Amino acid sequence: MKDVLVIAHFIRGTIEGRFEYLANKLANEGFVVELVTTDFSHELKRRRQIEEKQLKEFQFHLSMLHEPGYTKNISVNRFYSHYVMGKSLKKYLKNRKKPDIIYCGVPSLDVAKIAAEYARIHNIKFIIDVQDLWPEAFKMIFHVPIISDVVFYPMKRRADYIYSTADKIIAVSKTYANRALRVNNKCKDGYDVFLGIDLTHFDRLTELNKFSNKPKDEIWIAYIGTLGHSYDITVVVDALKILKNEGFKNIKLVVMGDGPLKSKFEDYANQQGVYSKFTGRLEYSKMVGILKACDIAVNPISSGAAASIINKHGDYAAAGLPVVNTQESPEYRSLVDEYQMGLNCKNNNAEDLAKKLLSLCKDESLRKLMSQNSRRLAEDKFDRSKSYEKISDLIKY
Repeated sequence: MKDVLVIAHFIRGTIEGRFEYLANKLANEGFVVELVTTDFSHELKRRRQIEEKQLKEFQFHLSMLHEPGYTKNISVNRFYSHYVMGKSLKKYLKNRKKPDIIYCGVPSLDVAKIAAEYARIHNIKFIIDVQDLWPEAFKMIFHVPIISDVVFYPMKRRADYIYSTADKIIAVSKTYANRALRVNNKCKDGYDVFLGIDLTHFDRLTELNKFSNKPKDEIWIAYIGTLGHSYDITVVVDALKILKNEGFKNIKLVVMGDGPLKSKFEDYANQQGVYSKFTGRLEYSKMVGILKACDIAVNPISSGAAASIINKHGDYAAAGLPVVNTQESPEYRSLVDEYQMGLNCKNNNAEDLAKKLLSLCKDESLRKLMSQNSRRLAEDKFDRSKSYEKISDLIKY
């Protein structure tokens, strides 16, 4: 039996997480699997606590290494914390039996670089799974021409090194896979496997958590996920304010999630008098129950964001929601058009967003058609029971 070491700095801590799901799948297929991660939860900003019930679902060995932690996503403390986590991994690997395969999530770059160096020195098959692009994601926030390139050059060099050492490249989108391939002379192809979801599990959760308190005369617009700089909730509020001023007062914005800008977005919605509910962070099971009750989803990604195919895309599709999309990513915009499961909008344009939302709000038959198409997208592209076969095949051969 091959020994597979999965290294992932950022995990969800539940079986819904990409690396946890994959580690379980590999273990059930006969591999000896260990998942190494941090003892700090990036999402909750506290020491990671995994319930005993959840641990019993894991068929793999879980090891959590120490890092100091941080309170803000963009901070010196975060970069220092990642540096310490890299040191913790280096020490751990020195005392561990050499695995046959290392499957490593990227980022963080500190952790992935240690893994890449270890794999190179010991001639271990090294497979990367690109979840996000660094420093591209940070450049979006701190974008100063020339200066940003200089400041983030060391991070770019680290990322290039990690990508260049990989024996196989997997990523959550073609966009990310192609970025890694540009500096890799070992791989002919990169493989895109969307983050995805377990559709059977999703459907079971929505059935168990049905939300029955939605008024029949209301249309709910859903947003799920982080409330930070990459997500333009403000333009959604502005669009709904336009519709409210035109007499459409039965449209409710339902925002599920948390982040550094939650208070700012919520205050802005209240100031504009937009009918809205900010639930904060919810358990996944409760979130999908509410999501399934909504009518339309919004995907308002800020201009210049490095994001491509992300978690919320899979959840929206699984729930069968038409998506009104402002994201500039050509890859996701093409999916919207190809499957006819939503409407693409101009980025940061409240008037265009309001127009597209209204067309769906007024046309129930169009919503139903796009809802069916959205679910078809989930079954074709996001169902892990099918899509993750590609990953396990790449690990096996």
